[in-house]
Formats: sequence, C-alpha cells, structure tokens
Amino acid sequence: MKSIWIVEDDQSIRFVLEKALLRENLPTRSFTNPRDVLVALDACTDDNFPQVLVSDIRMPGGSGLELLDKVKQKCPGLPVIIMTAYSDLDSAVSAFQGGAFEYLPKPFDVPKAVALIRRALEESQREQVAEERTTAAPEMLGQAPAMQDVFRAIGRLSQSNVTVMITGESGSGKELVARALHKHSPRANGPFVAINTAAIPKDLLESELFGHERGAFTGAQTMRRGRFEQADGGTLFLDEIGDMPFDLQTRLLRVLSDGHFYRVGGHSAVKTNVRVIAATHQNLEQRVKDGAFREDLFHRLNVIRLRLPALRERREDIAMLTRHFLHISAQQLGVESKRISDAALVWLSNFAFPGNVRQLENICHWLTVMAPAQVIEPKDLPPEVGVGSAPSLFNAAVPSVPGDLSALAPTVEGLGDDSAASSDAASGLTHARDLPGHAGMTGDATASLFTGSFSWEEGLEAEAMALLASGRHDVWDELTHRFESRLIRTALVNTKGRRIEAAQKLGIGRNTITRKIQELGLE
Repeated sequence: MKSIWIVEDDQSIRFVLEKALLRENLPTRSFTNPRDVLVALDACTDDNFPQVLVSDIRMPGGSGLELLDKVKQKCPGLPVIIMTAYSDLDSAVSAFQGGAFEYLPKPFDVPKAVALIRRALEESQREQVAEERTTAAPEMLGQAPAMQDVFRAIGRLSQSNVTVMITGESGSGKELVARALHKHSPRANGPFVAINTAAIPKDLLESELFGHERGAFTGAQTMRRGRFEQADGGTLFLDEIGDMPFDLQTRLLRVLSDGHFYRVGGHSAVKTNVRVIAATHQNLEQRVKDGAFREDLFHRLNVIRLRLPALRERREDIAMLTRHFLHISAQQLGVESKRISDAALVWLSNFAFPGNVRQLENICHWLTVMAPAQVIEPKDLPPEVGVGSAPSLFNAAVPSVPGDLSALAPTVEGLGDDSAASSDAASGLTHARDLPGHAGMTGDATASLFTGSFSWEEGLEAEAMALLASGRHDVWDELTHRFESRLIRTALVNTKGRRIEAAQKLGIGRNTITRKIQELGLE
C-alpha cells in the first residue's frame, strides 16, 4: 500500500501521527523540511508514490504553502492536508484556495486527524479511478441500458445515409447523437452543419436554409449560400424541426424529395446531396393532428426514429457525467478539477433534472466557479438541487440491497406526507406552501423553507406538525419507527451490510441492532 507522507519539523507531532496511522495499518514516510519532499517526489515511481501528503505550514528551510504550490504543479491529484496553528488561519485559507484538500488546526484531536487522513486517502483512490475513466471517455457517455440502446442504434446506422428523427426532451443531448451519427457514417469526411429552426426568426429562416441571391431583399448585398449548400456531401442537422413555420415545411419537403431547391430571389435550381437528421422535443404526431405540421413531411423525416432518454431515466450515469463535466469545466477555466463527495452525488442522483444533461453541465460549471472547497459537499450544491428539491426525510426511497448507494435518497431535509413529498420530489419542485402542516410551523421553520436552508430538525418538526394536524394519536411511534428504520438502513448501506460494523458506527450494541432489525422488519 502506498504511504502517507508527513512533513513536520516537530518530532513529537511526527511521532504521534506516525503511531496513530500505524495502528490503522497505514504506512507513513516522514520529512522535516519541504526540500527533501520535492527531492523524494522527483525520485518517485508509481509503486512508492504518496497517497496523501500532510504538511505543516511553517518549517525551517521552506514554507508549507510553497510546498503545496510545487506539489500541485507536479502532482495535481495528490490530496494535501495542511497543518496550522490557530493563529495561522489566514494561511490556512490561502492553502485551501491553493488546492489543499483540508487544513488541520493545531493542537488537533488525533482520532479526528486520522479520520481526515483516511477520508483524503479514500478520495485519492476514488479520483484515480475517476481520472482513468475520464481519460478514456468516449464522445458520448452512458452506462444506463437506455443509453446502450442508443449506442447500438448508432452502430447499426453507421453505414447508412438514411434520414433519422431524434426525439427527446430539451437538453438531453440530441445534437451529440446527430454528430455521432455523422462521424460514424460514410459522410464523415463531409461537413456537419447544424441549425436550430426555433432560434431563427421566421423571415430569416428561409434565407438561412436555402441562401439568397444578391438584391433578393433589402440588405442582400451579395449572394449567400444557405445551410443546404454548406452541408453538400455531408450532414444537415435540423434541430427543433417541430417549430418550423408551416409554409417553409413545403419547401423542405421538396428538397427532401428530389434534392433541388431555389435560393431566395433565385431562378435557377440548385442541386445538393445532403443527409438530413432532424430533432424535436415535441410530439410531432400531435402537431400533425393539430394541423401545425405537414403529415407528408413527418413521414419523410420519420424514416428511423431514435429516442434519447431523459437524464432522470438514466440516473446511474449521473456520477460519471458529473465527474466528466467537472473535469472539462476545470480545463476550460484553467483551474484544478474539483472532486465531488459521495454524499453530493447522492443529492444529484435524486434530483429530477428538468433541464437534463445540459442542466447538469451548467451545474458543474457553476460548482467549478462557486464551490468554496476542492471537495464538493451537498451544502455546496446550487439552490435548484439543494434542500428544497430533496425527497422527504422519511419517505425517500432506500435501497433494498445494502451497498446500492446510487438509489439512496438524501437522508436529510424533507417535508410533507407520503404522497405530496414523493410526487414533488420526483419533479424536483417542492414548495413549502403546498405541504401539510405548513400553517402550524414556527416562524423560523417557515422562513427557512422559503430560503431552502432548513435543517433536518426543522424538517422533522414539519413532518410531526403534519401528522399531529391529521388527528393521529400514534405520532411518537410512527416517527420513531421511520427514523430508526432510515438510520439503520443507511448505516447498513455505509458498511455494505456488515451489522457489527454498523452497530459500532451508530454507537449501539450488536444485540440492539439485531433486535431492531427484527422489530422494524428490515430483514
């Protein structure tokens, strides 16, 4: 196992940390100054590379902050814990902003120091795996069965020039699929041209698609080639085709039929060889019934239909996508990529994501800029996926198989009765005014609901208020049963089903947890 490096000029502190980590079967290597650390790093191989670096700030022969800066240049993924005296809080803040994993104030509690080092160790191992996956990341990411179906369809269409209709909600990645279809088609060497038909004013869309001759209208100083000509020999992606004006649909149908069209103001037919891929978030069958979309154009476009799943239908991909977008965002901004904790991933995995993958990507950009620490925790998430959007404290789904962390809902703030909370949580739109018991809550709890900052205790208060207002007389037993069930199940998930370890972490005896599991029906 790779070692924990300790950089400290105080022999007593080094001795205490070494012995404490040795008891945890964590090997160590100690240094008295930053200079020796840098020399040792240069001589390191993959086998003896440090897993975590713990360094003091003020030492003879160099500063811990300078060491941090040089270590981050050499090994950006190495977690660094900075030790500091209470009077050095300014330096600690600087270290934190410089990429330190965490700071450890002196004098420190040894068990807490060991727990912090172990957390950094776990994060280091997790990030190594994540980095390997990111490095090998393909053009599209997805392990969910629904995405695997999409990949298979792209593979089957790879040697075809057939027209494809991509359906799916806004932000689900329809253009990525279109680009993949082009890249893996016989037209890969030709141009890929994309146009969003809903984003261009009606009076300009015809010129954008088909081009115009000089003098065709006021401002047309020169002849301009349209998107169909630009895409000749390649692929034209028509996004949001359902919003195309009805009169332009007739012209589009003509091009799809024989490959000929006229520029605006032109008199000579232009021939083009284009593969068309269309996309829409709308129900085109219903648009046809409503008379807003031509039925013959619909059938012309709907040769092969490819449905792209919403992000909430592929929740198992959220963790992979989050790490990927954090990495990409950091590269774009020229900063170190931030890490995300399992707890924060659980929150994200239980959010409805009405904006789909695009919304997750925007959240990752936001976190790269706004999250105060290198490790993103649930409290760092933006308001839209924060407390207000979480499932209920007592009613959110718990995995039936210990260890299935991806299904574990956040075991914190939540409100409402079984039906209200679960339905609102599924849509990500929980509102305090819609929840039972709101009228009887305290002022502080009510105010915090609207700011999205209520604690789990206030959530418990709201839950109790709702049950009391319903006239029930078993509120104590009901809430105790639900609380103990959730607590024990969460502990078992954390320990992968190991009961004795779960009991130790909860601070109860093994007989107690066995009895509770039987009483609560958790077998």
